[in-house]
Amino acid sequence: MWQNKELLIEFKVGDFIVHPVYGLGHLVKIEERQFSEMRARLYYQITLPNSTVWIPVEARVTIGLRLVTARGDLDQYRDLLKSRPVPLHKDYKRRHLELVSRLNQGSFQVVCEVVRDLTAWGWRKPLNRADAVTLKKTQESLYQEWATAAGVSIAEAIKEIKSLLQTTQ
Repeated sequence: MWQNKELLIEFKVGDFIVHPVYGLGHLVKIEERQFSEMRARLYYQITLPNSTVWIPVEARVTIGLRLVTARGDLDQYRDLLKSRPVPLHKDYKRRHLELVSRLNQGSFQVVCEVVRDLTAWGWRKPLNRADAVTLKKTQESLYQEWATAAGVSIAEAIKEIKSLLQTTQ
């Protein structure tokens, strides 16, 4: 049935995958499954810290699945975290919408930018509730992916990222 499945499969078992909603996961299996009355399809089985999700292979692009950032790419993100933050909108509603829109892109670069920008915003004045929640969730995502990419503990990733942010221009 799946004669061209090699053309569909972008990831392989053992890869660390980032899901834009669920976060960091581990690809443990690629298998044909049938849920409910739907036709059988090929799925990625991804284990997350507290659950397992099955993502249709053909939906990977639409959903925004991506591999964890490569260790070799971390230097460019170190520079990004140290770079000058982008000014955020003064109106909290517009600011929140802009940040959510940026984060929906799902890239590691955007995660780094949002953490940098909101951290710098918080240095100027206290974050409102929405900004604080956005920063906390985005930081957690950044810490997890950074630790995985660098092959270090989350505590080491947090320490490095906070140090980089302190040198923001």
